[in-house]
Amino acid sequence: MKTLITDSPRLAAHYLTRGGLVAFPTETVYGLGADVFNEKAIRKIFTAKGRPIDNPLIIHITSVRELPMLVRSVPPVAQQLVDAFFPGPLTIIFPRHKGVSPLVTAGLPTVAVRMPRHPTTQKFLRACRTPVAAPSANRSGRPSPTTWQAVRDDLDGRIDCILKGGPTRVGLESTVVDCTRKVPVILRTGAITLEEIQKIHPGVKLARHAGTGSPKSPGLKYRHYAPEAKIRIIDTPAQIHPVKSAGYIGLRSPSEGFGEVKICSSLADYARVFFHFFRVCDRKKIRTIYCERVPKRGLGLAIMDRLERAAHP
Repeated sequence: MKTLITDSPRLAAHYLTRGGLVAFPTETVYGLGADVFNEKAIRKIFTAKGRPIDNPLIIHITSVRELPMLVRSVPPVAQQLVDAFFPGPLTIIFPRHKGVSPLVTAGLPTVAVRMPRHPTTQKFLRACRTPVAAPSANRSGRPSPTTWQAVRDDLDGRIDCILKGGPTRVGLESTVVDCTRKVPVILRTGAITLEEIQKIHPGVKLARHAGTGSPKSPGLKYRHYAPEAKIRIIDTPAQIHPVKSAGYIGLRSPSEGFGEVKICSSLADYARVFFHFFRVCDRKKIRTIYCERVPKRGLGLAIMDRLERAAHP
């Protein structure tokens, strides 16, 4: 298969509506999309990514008017979150409509939906004229793609089309909130923080994951976000000895001598660039990447979630 690379949302949508797989930019990371009502196309996503079949997909929409074809009901707390954060980097878990294939939801009675804010994504989704199921556009387990070039590196020849866009603004996958429980819970942290969500609904909690069965959200059960290099999380760069075969990323400057270094200006900058930094280090054959630990509050909670999963053996 030859993968077309284009900057035309309409041309990319043409490939999707004909049953193809299309990678597209969002404000979080690049997604790999298929028509949510085309089960044959959905199966191609799992094949192209090497993705486990029990890992559910997120459905992307352009308008809340599309919700009735995807969800059985909209719980009151879900409506509050939709009003506050759609469009944006938030995914909500709803009761599943019977018209959505169990292949999309890993056989669960729930479905994950989000409405991206990215203008190119909106143009693409409108041209598709159907909700689009899409995980991140990378090989399963690899760092999430924040540029179209990263998508090409992982999936060239395995998918039909890549819709070009600039580097993603957020750099982290969407926050996922399960609104099907009596007490809503955050299944996956992201750019919309626990604190921001609790301003809308103070009762929202962080989930505790058991790690068995089909997860309701992507990014929970399997090793994720990992480069070829070993990830080591450190408290301060002063505790490590720089060598050319190692890389470093963090908020504070290390000693000279690392093979690759990224000093981040803020937590938002850290979140935006570390997946890209992982891929740069892999291209340069860096063996170990040292990542500075940050406090687990606000955006730091999501950063540490991704770093810890990438470091897990």
